[in-house]
Amino acid sequence: MNGMNDTLDTLDDAQAAAAFRRLVRHLQHRHDAQNVDLMGLAGFCRNCLADWIRDAGYAGDKAQARELIHGMPAGEWKDRHQTEATPEQLARMEESLKKNGGSH
Repeated sequence: MNGMNDTLDTLDDAQAAAAFRRLVRHLQHRHDAQNVDLMGLAGFCRNCLADWIRDAGYAGDKAQARELIHGMPAGEWKDRHQTEATPEQLARMEESLKKNGGSH
């Protein structure tokens, strides 16, 4: 999308920030939505959001960014909510990531 006329940039930053926070809170509530499933369907997950906020200038390190997005330390989130990925989930994720065109 870089270089394209992107009307999303016309969205007020306060509105965009409110929508982002709502998305993150939704994902914090819906821990049944596994990261591998999010990756398999949409090519991004909670960890991607943590990377993206760092790319956008968040001063914290990777662990702090993930804690912010997960609502708890990432290791604790994994222990509480993450299940072992099946071969099918991993295959869907790999296929989905190919659609990202290098931007993940």
